[in-house]
Amino acid sequence: MKKEQKEKVVEELADRLKAADTLLVADYRGLTMPQIDALRSRLLESGAKFAVVKNTLTRRAAEAAGADALLTLLEGPTAIAFLEADGDMLAAAKALADMARESRVLAIRGGVLEGRIVSAEEVESLATLPPLEILRGQVLGAIVAPLTSFAGLVSAPLQNLYGLIEARIEQLGGEGAEEAASAPVEAATEPEAVPDTERVSDTEESTQASATADASEETVQEES
Repeated sequence: MKKEQKEKVVEELADRLKAADTLLVADYRGLTMPQIDALRSRLLESGAKFAVVKNTLTRRAAEAAGADALLTLLEGPTAIAFLEADGDMLAAAKALADMARESRVLAIRGGVLEGRIVSAEEVESLATLPPLEILRGQVLGAIVAPLTSFAGLVSAPLQNLYGLIEARIEQLGGEGAEEAASAPVEAATEPEAVPDTERVSDTEESTQASATADASEETVQEES
């Protein structure tokens, strides 16, 4: 390979390493070309790009891309599955684990997850997890279930409080209606107030009657 070609390969690898969120590394030694093609197709379905790489060029690309964690995994014949943010890491790990079991020659070496090295055992553990959509549903269910229970505990006392408030409002409304109905009856039973003018007239009449009686008495006395 000419120098220009090597530089181009290094540049392309560096771009892939910068764009990838996850790298899965395997030793492909012993795989046939049909097996490699089948594995590449499976990985493409999970959103991963699979490439057989030369370690010397990949080291240069990793250093250029700042992917130093990858350097420890570049021992022996190396193949890398590159996954970007929209890739399915679980499906990619399962594809590698299935091929390792079927071929009995592919060896998972490990990987790099968001800059952190993961071991071969961790990659194989990822392969045993349910599909990503099911896993998301399980996680969401685990989050929503306690929230639903909490909402029920909170809403129950509030509903009871609303019921008490409504009952009290109805009770106060009934008492107000009873008071309004009894008010005319009470007004009717009370005696009418006597105007002050009438009281003054009665007093004047009593005074005049007393004065007349006194004058009569005086007249009788004089005649006698």
